[in-house]
Order: sequence, then C-alpha cells, then structure tokens
Amino acid sequence: MTLYEHIFLARQDLSQQQVDALLEQYKGVIENGGGKIGRVENWGLKSLAYRIKKNRKAYFTLVDIEAPADAVKEMERQMGLSEDVLRFMTVRVEAHEEGPSAMMQRRDDRDRGDRGPRRDFDDRGPRRPREDDRPRRPREDGGSE
Repeated sequence: MTLYEHIFLARQDLSQQQVDALLEQYKGVIENGGGKIGRVENWGLKSLAYRIKKNRKAYFTLVDIEAPADAVKEMERQMGLSEDVLRFMTVRVEAHEEGPSAMMQRRDDRDRGDRGPRRDFDDRGPRRPREDDRPRRPREDGGSE
C-alpha cells in the first residue's frame, strides 16, 4: 500500500471534540477502503496567513495514512463536500517520519539543532560607507535637496 501524509484545516468555530469527530469519520473512510491510520497530530488552533472562507484561524491536524489511492480519493471527496473543512492536502511519501513533526518540535534559541552555533560577525571588519553617509555636493540651483 501507498504511504501518505495528509493535513486538513477545520473551521475555527468548531470545538476540539467536533474536530476529533471529523477525524474519526475520515478514519472510518480510510479503514473501510482497506487502509490504516498511523500517527495523528493535532496542532491546535492557529492563525492563518490570510482569510479562508471568512476564517482567520483554523484547527490543523496531520495524519499519516497507509492506504490504496481509492480510499484516499474518497476521503478527499468527502472533505471537499464538508463545510467544516476549509482546506486539505495529501502528499505521497516514501516513508513516514519517526517522532514528532517539525511543527511539534519545540524550538529553543539555545538549542539550534542542525544549524550549529551562532557565529559572530566581528571577523568581517568595518562596513563600507553607505550612500547616505557620503558627503553631498550642493545643488547648482542653490536650493536644498
């Protein structure tokens, strides 16, 4: 079977229990189609970059799916018909990630992960003068700039 990562955005005026009920409904569609659900991450209520159907926030949910394509298409069809689902996206993956997703990992300024330590920029030397720092010539007509 094929592996997928699926994310959907639910309306902001739903409760968390209603979002969980939506998830259970779509789990049933996948399981009836011969697939199974792996990791489920509720990212919670987050602000959107722009309004979607008059909503400024949405509940984000990530689901790992192992299912045939027909089951995923049926789930997406039902999500498209639902007024509670604002957007969804399904991506085929080679393997599911182990552990929490990037959204669930806590970032700390002291723990920079793979990026390494912060470097100091003192080794660059003095900066070159900017255009604003250069002396200006007086205008020929005698007026100010």
